[in-house]
Amino acid sequence: MAIDRDQLAEHLRFAAELGVAGSSRDPAWRARRDRNHASALATIVEVGPTPEEALAALREKIGPSCTRCKLHALGRRQVVFGVGSPEATLMFVGEAPGADEDQQGEPFVGRAGQLLTRIIEAIGLRRQDVYIANVIKCRPPQNRNPEQDEVDTCQPFLFEQIDIIGPKVIVALGTFAARALLRTLDPISRLRGRVYDYRGAKLIPTFHPAFLLRNPGAKREVWEDMKKARDLLRPSSG
Repeated sequence: MAIDRDQLAEHLRFAAELGVAGSSRDPAWRARRDRNHASALATIVEVGPTPEEALAALREKIGPSCTRCKLHALGRRQVVFGVGSPEATLMFVGEAPGADEDQQGEPFVGRAGQLLTRIIEAIGLRRQDVYIANVIKCRPPQNRNPEQDEVDTCQPFLFEQIDIIGPKVIVALGTFAARALLRTLDPISRLRGRVYDYRGAKLIPTFHPAFLLRNPGAKREVWEDMKKARDLLRPSSG
């Protein structure tokens, strides 16, 4: 049967892309070729989406007009997904979007968000170096606490964000976030001051920035918590 030169050339180009250089009837060469093929194919199989791509896919899965829980019918403007570095080693988790966040589509952009930015900068990082998200992605009416059915519906998306980013440290901001993540009814005053193992990260509960705006005397405790986070982020803390 005649050989199609174009097909042969295409086959050789594909082989070269897989790391195969030339051909031979030598058994040793064939064994080496097979190992190269296996290695190349294993590399193709193992390479998955980048964290940025995975977060984009998750965001698309949630959709811009999610209707999975009742909040879509209670006045929310938009889904507030999360913001920051997809490869962050430090992640902050709050409760739920507020009015400013619902308007702008980004978590922690109001007065509490401005204070959070200063807290981040105080440990030598920038806002764009970390990742910021909430337990739920839509604003509850009148900024009430999220209800259990809303948490049960939305929290799995937060878990996916955590697993994609793989942070070294997670800071839970406020009573609700800490309780939701740790599945406890203990108040933040009892939870903070300790470090918990959580989904491959170290979790540090602390006061919410909005609480600090009302109670500036609690800033010292938050600074102690953030120093723990900073120390855990250092390579030597391993």
